[in-house]
Amino acid sequence: MKNAGTTTLAMAGALVLALTACSGGGGTAGTSGKPVDGGTFTLAVAADPGTLDPHATTLSVAHQVGLFMYDSLVAVDPAGKEVSALADSWKSTSTTASYTLRKGITCSDGTPLTAKDVADNINYAADPKAGSSMTGLYVPAGAKAKADDAARTVTVTSPGPDAFLGRNVGTLPIVCRKGLTDRSILKQGGSGTGLFTLTEAVADDHYTFTRRKDYAWGPAGVKADTKGLPDTVVLKVVRNEATAANLLLAKQINAALITGQDKTRVESRLDFKRAMHAPLGELWFNQRRGAATADPEVRRALTQALDLGQLRKVITNGGGELPAGMVAKGQGPCSEDTLAGTLPDHDRATAEAALDNAGWTKGSDGVRQQDGKKLALTFYYPTSRGAPMQNAAELLRSFWQKAGVKVTLRGAADSQFDQVLSGQGSWDAMFMPLSVTLPTQAVPFVSGATPPNGNNFGSIDNPQYDAHVKKASALVGAKGCREWAAAEKALFQRADVVPFADLATPVFGNGATFDLADGAIAPTSIRVVG
Repeated sequence: MKNAGTTTLAMAGALVLALTACSGGGGTAGTSGKPVDGGTFTLAVAADPGTLDPHATTLSVAHQVGLFMYDSLVAVDPAGKEVSALADSWKSTSTTASYTLRKGITCSDGTPLTAKDVADNINYAADPKAGSSMTGLYVPAGAKAKADDAARTVTVTSPGPDAFLGRNVGTLPIVCRKGLTDRSILKQGGSGTGLFTLTEAVADDHYTFTRRKDYAWGPAGVKADTKGLPDTVVLKVVRNEATAANLLLAKQINAALITGQDKTRVESRLDFKRAMHAPLGELWFNQRRGAATADPEVRRALTQALDLGQLRKVITNGGGELPAGMVAKGQGPCSEDTLAGTLPDHDRATAEAALDNAGWTKGSDGVRQQDGKKLALTFYYPTSRGAPMQNAAELLRSFWQKAGVKVTLRGAADSQFDQVLSGQGSWDAMFMPLSVTLPTQAVPFVSGATPPNGNNFGSIDNPQYDAHVKKASALVGAKGCREWAAAEKALFQRADVVPFADLATPVFGNGATFDLADGAIAPTSIRVVG
């Protein structure tokens, strides 16, 4: 089983994982014009990325920023297939993985990337004492990497089985020696082998990147002189989606993710978009000791009190669909619907009876209580998702209040979620979409150590889940799909996680084309058109 070790959760996407708005590739529509050399590509992002150290955050916007500066051993193409990046070739089992580096790779400061540099990245991410958010997510805690600089090879050994070891370790962002020696420069700078270098960082406003002239190792043969690549990339922080839509239509930016009410007007005027299928509605409960929501009967009753279909309609602005599990549809190697039949149907009367049986009875004010303690829940939701998310939170509160629960809503920016999920804030339940492309990526978030020593922010302890994960982890790739499915079902049956809405999220382009891969715009795919 992958072990979260003693990592600290530095929030999702994503996340790559947590709060990520996307999880996968695929696209639709074309655009007029042909690729032209040079120019500037400007992308609107809904939040500031915070730290830019690629080993210290799982925030989706930070993942997007990092892709411009850092490569990995293995890349994931728009179809979800593993392709060569820094590694020319690779192979793996559930406990070992080996990679052979391409020749001639250099860092942004001109120094060559060595196999030892790569091995040191992996060993750093594998060391629980380092506090990396990559521990247990990309690299198993306690894994060991050895390098042979002469042969350009890196060999990784895991202390326990990981069904997707080769891909997980292979997609770890690789930091160059300068950044490994002094990680402080990574917080608002960069030290990588990526196509671009960071030339200006203004927090909460913009991040500017300049294309390297010596880049020659991109996926699909992309080099610095590939026609259509921009000379400059600007990531502009635009927190309001309507503003982002206006900037996009006015040709002041080239790309933006638009999910709310502005989607229709943008779609009617632009002919280029790429769609990302991702979870949007996901309900989590805090199961810390002493919390009312630590009781699975209470969690299931609270879930049954909700009309999830109505919540899905509201949170997706009428454009969503029922999820099939933790991994978004079309992602990963497994296809079984793990959600069907696991959650209770909406029935307020039955839900109230279950709360009565759990010892939570209504007082004279209509609020349930047990031993003098009121059933009062603080509920968080991300404000970065706009009005539909807030409307869904208010609808949830109305359902729970009718069932005798006092609910306090807390809208929070992504940076505040970072603090809440790192154990610095008090919460009882929340909407928090967790995007993963492999079932192993969810493991440290739903099991193992809790913050500040791990990523299990909900304090979930599900023995059935753990048992199935242990069996699945010993089976390479798709061979473990049956066990991964059983593991997810165990989570849903106890209402540890309640997925209720997926959404195909469009990223629109104007004056440029691009592809989506592994939950973000792939920098090497950007082409300025004219």
